[in-house]
Amino acid sequence: MPMEVLPGPAGYIPTPAAFEGVELPPPGKALLYGKIVDEETAMREAAKAMLTRRNPTIFPGPLVLWGWNAEAMEKAKAVLELAMEIPNCRIIPMPDYRPKYPKIDPEAEINPNHPNLTILHNKIEACIFVGVHCHYANLSLRMIRAGTNCFTIALCAEMGHEDAMVSLRDQHAEKIRRFRDVLVQVREELGIKWEPKLPPENPSLPKEEYQTLSVLDYGEYSYLLIPRRGEHVTESE
Repeated sequence: MPMEVLPGPAGYIPTPAAFEGVELPPPGKALLYGKIVDEETAMREAAKAMLTRRNPTIFPGPLVLWGWNAEAMEKAKAVLELAMEIPNCRIIPMPDYRPKYPKIDPEAEINPNHPNLTILHNKIEACIFVGVHCHYANLSLRMIRAGTNCFTIALCAEMGHEDAMVSLRDQHAEKIRRFRDVLVQVREELGIKWEPKLPPENPSLPKEEYQTLSVLDYGEYSYLLIPRRGEHVTESE
């Protein structure tokens, strides 16, 4: 019998849910508390958590933060559309996975090596992971379950994540917009009044002077901006 994956704190170094019998859902299904259910059932529970728990936050990762192809840019738009419908939602980005030592700013970004610090500092009780590479999402979700009471939701482009309370698979722009529509429906059922608007800008993020940016400023990611010899780039503005 698989374990029930609930918000923590679950204790120091909890056993991964996969070791306790939780299996990833087949196409068209989702995980809810470690059980395989219909997608809409999981979406409604995720929507309820984001609408009723304290400080709902979206953590977008590099796969939506970096506009590396047309699909990523469309998915980023869908994430913003979702955020607009969640009352008082915040967006705290995860732009890269390098450790932020010796100090991190938990209000500026989430650090996958210490995600629990960002969760605890901001008193986040419900969050969405989207656009985070699967191996880092697995690590972060397990650490959050270990040391916080946060309800975690994974919008995964691949097969999903066992350690999230809700895990939706194959989540591209179209399905994220479907989740948005379900959330709006649940919000109306709960009688929550909200005028859709973008989350506030993160005051902790440094201001960027885009006019002075150089390709060299992007370091190891610069290859995404400069086509290789003989390469024809078609998905760009």
